[in-house]
Amino acid sequence: MDLSLLSSADPTTTLILMSLPILGGVMLIAAAFAGNGATRQFKRRIDRVKGDQGATPAMVQTVVSVRRSTTDSKYAFIDRLIKTALPRPDLLRNRLERAGVKPALGRYLMISAISGLIAFAFAKVFLGLPGIVAGLFGIFGTIGLPHFVLGYMASRRQLQFVTHFPDAIDLMVRGLKAGLPIAESIKSAGQEIPGPVGEELTRIFDAVKIGTKIDDALWETAGRLSIPEFNFFTVALSIQTETGGNLAETLTNLSDVLRKRKQMKLKVKAMSSEAKASAYIIGSLPFIMFLLLYFINREYVMTLIHDPRGNLMLAGGFAMFAIGIGTMYKMVKFEI
Repeated sequence: MDLSLLSSADPTTTLILMSLPILGGVMLIAAAFAGNGATRQFKRRIDRVKGDQGATPAMVQTVVSVRRSTTDSKYAFIDRLIKTALPRPDLLRNRLERAGVKPALGRYLMISAISGLIAFAFAKVFLGLPGIVAGLFGIFGTIGLPHFVLGYMASRRQLQFVTHFPDAIDLMVRGLKAGLPIAESIKSAGQEIPGPVGEELTRIFDAVKIGTKIDDALWETAGRLSIPEFNFFTVALSIQTETGGNLAETLTNLSDVLRKRKQMKLKVKAMSSEAKASAYIIGSLPFIMFLLLYFINREYVMTLIHDPRGNLMLAGGFAMFAIGIGTMYKMVKFEI
């Protein structure tokens, strides 16, 4: 970076540029001293076993604990911040688990803070935007961007689950016809089917193995996944548990319904693909033209940012843009 930019920049920009290397150095030092978590845990277990040879039973009882950890971060300050600042941390944990991510809220908040800082520095230093606009970029990088990324990961995992779930039901039907109980059938399906289906079915079997009722384990998983196909499966098993009947035949019909439902979704997707392509092209044109004009004549485009009248025009344009995108989204969105 040219040093003349630092001399001509305002104090806020200079402070940001000076803080970024310091932040990077602190992160590198923390990573160097942190080491591998598995290695540290292994060493702690070895030291505990060595210490237990000359320890009293009371000392051993204070070290070994089988209770579930209630901390969200290994730092006490961040853990207190999570429990006091976040309104409903359980929803965020469920969202992380739905995306297939370890529900570590401390790590998630740290990534969100770093993302917001990078967005603010990019808008302030490289784009030259005012402090208020750069602050909006920072807020979006802290709250909006991690939320959208997590939502994308959750949607992709749900799609993988729906794709392989009918095959898992077929494996359960074969196990039931072979004389296995439903819990063992769920276990065998979890071992055979890869991806999120196998992980969730194995988790259900582990919960049943330690004494949880199968209905409770299924409903807990249904609330975490939030997938209609798995809700159908849960309702079918719950009704069969109360009323009895041929469970293999019920699951066979359910598998057939889920496959037909998937075919209908693919047919709707194919019929609405033309409208979606038009929406993508029309929606991306304003941003493409802004970037082209930005590289051709920067002063002409930045009038929209620095002039109050340009800010009003941008606000009105984004409002109409949002209304149009929402209308097109509703036109091509069908519930099956």
